[in-house]
Amino acid sequence: MEIIYYVASSLDGLIATPDGGIDWLKPYEGTNEDYGYAEFYASIEAVLLGRATYEKCLEFPEWPYAGKPYWVFSRSNGNTPASVVAEMKARGLRRAWLVGGGKLAAAFRAAGLITEHIVAIVPVLLGAGIPLFDGPGPTQQLRLLSSRSFASGIVQLRYETVL
Repeated sequence: MEIIYYVASSLDGLIATPDGGIDWLKPYEGTNEDYGYAEFYASIEAVLLGRATYEKCLEFPEWPYAGKPYWVFSRSNGNTPASVVAEMKARGLRRAWLVGGGKLAAAFRAAGLITEHIVAIVPVLLGAGIPLFDGPGPTQQLRLLSSRSFASGIVQLRYETVL
């Protein structure tokens, strides 16, 4: 099972403002560049979201993950990374997008379940907010698979977890 943490991060390692806002990404949207998103989205079979990320998605005009099964994690629903991965495997799913947020990413990292990290570093310093990984985890070695830079100043780094 592949779990890919595909995320945009400010240069100071934040994925959202303190209130969960992502408006800082708007200047990079609506251009002719999709930063590889369409190809990535076509390659995944499921979506994993924390409760706050899920609630933020409900504010969008359309559900952004149409046609993909998804799981929402919260303290109250009892989902754990390992149990959901087992359920996805049982359904024959092989590749899932860990959308976030930071607490969920930290939980998957702590469980050793993230196989790939694709991080788009956005040339913005937020100063405060939700970190890329909002919680402790083990030291992990990563191997750079590719890097791409875009005219917007975004640099996308793709790493696999070294087992």
